[in-house]
Amino acid sequence: MKGPERIVVVGASLAGLRAAEALRDQGFDGELTLIGDEPHAPYDRPPLSKAVLSGWLSTDHTVLPRVRNIDARWLLGTPATGVDPHTRQVSLADGRQVPYDRLLIATGTRSRPWPEQQGGALHGVHVLRTRDDADRLRAALAAAPGRVLVIGAGFTGGEVASVCRDLGLDVTVTQRGDTPLGSALGGVIGGAATRWYRDAGVDLRLGTTVRALEGDAHGALRRAVLSDGSVVETGVAVVAAGALANTEWLTGSGLAVDGRGVVCDESCRALADDGTPLADVFVAGDVARWPHPLYPGQLLRLDHWDNAVAQARTAAHNMVHGSRAPLAHRPLPAFWSNQFGVNLKCVGLPSLADQVVLTQGALDQRQFVAAYGRQGRLVAAVAVDSPRVLDGYAALIEAGAPFPPVLNATDGPDRPEPLDPAFPRPAVPAPGHPAHAAAPSAPSAQAVLAGHE
Repeated sequence: MKGPERIVVVGASLAGLRAAEALRDQGFDGELTLIGDEPHAPYDRPPLSKAVLSGWLSTDHTVLPRVRNIDARWLLGTPATGVDPHTRQVSLADGRQVPYDRLLIATGTRSRPWPEQQGGALHGVHVLRTRDDADRLRAALAAAPGRVLVIGAGFTGGEVASVCRDLGLDVTVTQRGDTPLGSALGGVIGGAATRWYRDAGVDLRLGTTVRALEGDAHGALRRAVLSDGSVVETGVAVVAAGALANTEWLTGSGLAVDGRGVVCDESCRALADDGTPLADVFVAGDVARWPHPLYPGQLLRLDHWDNAVAQARTAAHNMVHGSRAPLAHRPLPAFWSNQFGVNLKCVGLPSLADQVVLTQGALDQRQFVAAYGRQGRLVAAVAVDSPRVLDGYAALIEAGAPFPPVLNATDGPDRPEPLDPAFPRPAVPAPGHPAHAAAPSAPSAQAVLAGHE
């Protein structure tokens, strides 16, 4: 079936590229335009915090492979600044107007910055999201700074700290909560992660925030003042405090959008601010918020590689065939991380759970599986150095299995004891306080498992 004559994709990263390829696979033979704010061709982000920082891979080798010729017009290095759904035009920063018949929004997220008034503009303060971010941080680490400060012990923070230790660098990590990974996985599993940090020789400061970053007369970072009054001397700080959805350009568009993302239905159709789905505007990737049948009452936003690819394909199908054969986007969320010699993989949504139980292995070892439940139903599972077993847990989650699951695993505990998962309570610092930018509260139902592959 022939699709609309002009499709515009705003966002030239993983979701945008895979959607463009899927559009051609679905038979779309019209004009295809991809708009991206970065000057680079689409590249893979997961290696940036691992292979690139370690020096094993240059950013030139992170370019995403092209699975087919998409015969597209590329408008790179010029961000979109607005969209008018009535006239069907996208506005660019250079003043151009790009008309469309159907639009895909795939603008993703960006790193939450450190406030400039608290030292965020100092030379030596880094975030890690883009190729250019990775190149700058890699150069800073290669210069062998005396100590690296990592603000935040989530997934990105843990991976950066892990690479720094592999490079032989001293590292201090500050974490507002009681454990690393607490917002995503809870304090029970976070307690095991605490041991990974300690065993690796990381100076982990729990229950601690950074009050200010201070520099010298030349504007270079020299120290960090912590909430407990202590001072960390450092020339390199990495702010790993979560992600913000790239939605500012949609202000005034009439779409249901805010700083958490763009709301769409299960077919990836964007919703207007009155809740009406639009037939010609779609959303995919990290910027999308949508309902999932396994988690009723929630709007999910997932900053994950697998979700970006799957949602791009769903959106592409529906942009071409949705009026006759719509597809719903409903894959089980999944993500992974490598840090401190540990492979961690998750399926489902742990942050929704009210209980967690160890089902295999032991928390004081580096190989275990934990299952998460909500109101008596299995909703997620986390495996540490046991990735192959998760397929079975995923099947149970999708089947709505009861919690705790009955597995009869040979390496399981004799008496599984469900525990409170110990997720941190939401805390909203006063506006303008550096913790407001550096320590987002626990994931809400509106944005769960955001910020990783």
